[in-house]
Amino acid sequence: MAKYIGAHVSTAGGVLNAPLNAKKIGAKAFALFTKNQRQWNAKPLEADGIKAFKDNMVECGFESKHVLPHDSYLINLGHPDSEKRQKSLDAFIDEIHRCEQLGLHLLNFHPGSHLREISEQECLKNISDSMNTALEATSSVVLVVENTAGQGSNLGYKFEHLGFLMENSIDKSRVGVCLDTCHTFAAGYDLRTQQAYNQTMNEFDKLVGFKYLRGMHLNDSKTELSSKKDRHHSLGEGYIGIDAFKFIMQDERIDEIPMVLETVNSDIWDEEIERLYSFIT
Repeated sequence: MAKYIGAHVSTAGGVLNAPLNAKKIGAKAFALFTKNQRQWNAKPLEADGIKAFKDNMVECGFESKHVLPHDSYLINLGHPDSEKRQKSLDAFIDEIHRCEQLGLHLLNFHPGSHLREISEQECLKNISDSMNTALEATSSVVLVVENTAGQGSNLGYKFEHLGFLMENSIDKSRVGVCLDTCHTFAAGYDLRTQQAYNQTMNEFDKLVGFKYLRGMHLNDSKTELSSKKDRHHSLGEGYIGIDAFKFIMQDERIDEIPMVLETVNSDIWDEEIERLYSFIT
């Protein structure tokens, strides 16, 4: 068993460049956007670009199970308005199809927001229903829901929310969770000491289950525990501190999944990756 660490790399010039950019920083995993994350519509992927991406994946030594694409930030599968929720669902299914075209098996997404117009439970039901519709409309990609910091009206900041979405999936083999360390900490789950880390991860296992852990985002936090603010920082530079990342790297339950940096200084991603690997004992 092994750790696969990388970063969310640029696709400037096309998705074909993502594996090349990941290799440059010594990554064994990576994340990418398959389209502009701040726009609803995008040009379809072209055959030449798809082939070049797959060729570069092989040439750079990446397996699809270690790539964690992220969907558009505009998508809200829990939207209180049915028409706007359908627009999000259509865009989400399109993102899944793009992953299928690229031969990728995971899609990371934020659960959704109630916009203070419906209850958390109604919103969770909307998200669950949207996920199930997407599963029915597609064939292979695993839907990997990310925990959130609890900023604004975003759901997913409690492990119970993630557990609900896993439990109510029509195909539990095609759903999973991505834990973001900054979001986890900002939502009130401590990671700073071995005791706190163990308590948080045991709670995650009880309420969600490690069998659903399909990816991680490794980020320090610019804000304090329970701040409910999503502010990433470089490893060891924020309120979480470096010890938490040592605990993660030495946790055998967290193997064989993409572990992706979204820290604030891309110039030192290669150093952060190397440092994380140095923590493995």
